[in-house]
Amino acid sequence: MMNVDPIPGRLAALKDAPTAELKKQWLELFEIPPPPFNRRYLESRLAYRIQELAYGGLKPETVRRLERLGEELDGGDRKKSRIRADLMPIAGTRLIREWQGTEQVVTVTQDGFEWQGRPYRSISALARAITGTRWNGWVFFGLKNHRSRA
Repeated sequence: MMNVDPIPGRLAALKDAPTAELKKQWLELFEIPPPPFNRRYLESRLAYRIQELAYGGLKPETVRRLERLGEELDGGDRKKSRIRADLMPIAGTRLIREWQGTEQVVTVTQDGFEWQGRPYRSISALARAITGTRWNGWVFFGLKNHRSRA
């Protein structure tokens, strides 16, 4: 008789489980109350944890390497490390927005943004410089929908 791996079935069942059931599983698998995040987050973390417990987690050398790479990226800056890198457009990306009949071109840099040869750390500060009024820079450049999906 062939043994069937139950893990794929457990993972598939997460999609249809009520949120209350996901929170119950979270408490069982992580032994702490679930965080107040959305359902998609709970599903993905539960799926990882189920596989981690069944098949084993990352090797210690892989964890150390990831930590080292993270340090290189954020220099150990705790504030920077909390910013998700996938929310930021890739350095070199050009953001183009027409404002009052004039095309505004912004370049994403390693440290922020550049507009008309001047550096800006914040996309909202940059939008304020262009418009003269307070704007959410992500909304101004049409990036808000991308950020909320991440």
